[in-house]
Amino acid sequence: MLNKIIFCAMLIALVVSTGFAQTDDYEKNEFYVGYSNNQIDYPARRTFHGIEGSYTRNVSRFFGVRADFSFARNNGKLYGSLTDPVTSTYNFQQTYKSSISNFLGGIQIKDNSSKKRFKPFAYALGGVAVNRRSFEDVSCISQNCPAIIPIVNFSGQNTGVAGAFGAGLDIKAGKHIDLRAIQIDYNPIYSNGRVNNNFRIGFGLVFH
Repeated sequence: MLNKIIFCAMLIALVVSTGFAQTDDYEKNEFYVGYSNNQIDYPARRTFHGIEGSYTRNVSRFFGVRADFSFARNNGKLYGSLTDPVTSTYNFQQTYKSSISNFLGGIQIKDNSSKKRFKPFAYALGGVAVNRRSFEDVSCISQNCPAIIPIVNFSGQNTGVAGAFGAGLDIKAGKHIDLRAIQIDYNPIYSNGRVNNNFRIGFGLVFH
C-alpha cells in the first residue's frame, strides 16, 4: 500500500512538473516594431511609407491576443490646369499631405515555442482607421499666371471601420529577439460608404 502511495505521489509530481515545464516552454509576450509599406486604394492607388508596432500576449503556445498600431504617410505635389477668361489656360501645382493610422486588435495563431527557429503565423484584427488629408501652397507654374488662382487650401479627416487579415514569418535570431522576415495583410477600410481595398507589407524585429 505504501509503495502505491509513493508511486502515485511521484506520478503526480511528474505531471505537475511537466505542466510547469510546458507553461514555460513558449514566449509569453511579443513586441514587434518594423517598417510598413501601405498600398492605399482610394482616391487613387498610392504607396504610403510608415511604421507598425504591436504587442501580443500569448495565452498558450499557439494562441495570442494582439494589439496593433500602424502609421503611414504620402506627401507630394498635384498638377493641373485651369482656364481663365483673361489669361486663357494656365498650369498650377499644389502640395498634398496624406496619412493613415490603424488602431486594431484581435487574435494571432503561431507556434510560440522558445526552441523553434522558423515561426509562421497568421492573424485577424479589427478596429478603426483614421485618414487625414491636406492640400495647400497652391502656385501657378505658367507664364500667363492670373492674379488669383481659384483654389483654396483644404484639410480634413475621416474615420472608418478597419480590419487586417494576414500572415508572416518570424526567424529566431537570439534568445530574446526574432527577425520578422515578412508580414503581409489585406487591410480593408470602410469609410464614406465604400470599402477601400488596401494592402500592407512589412518587416522588422520581434522582442520577447
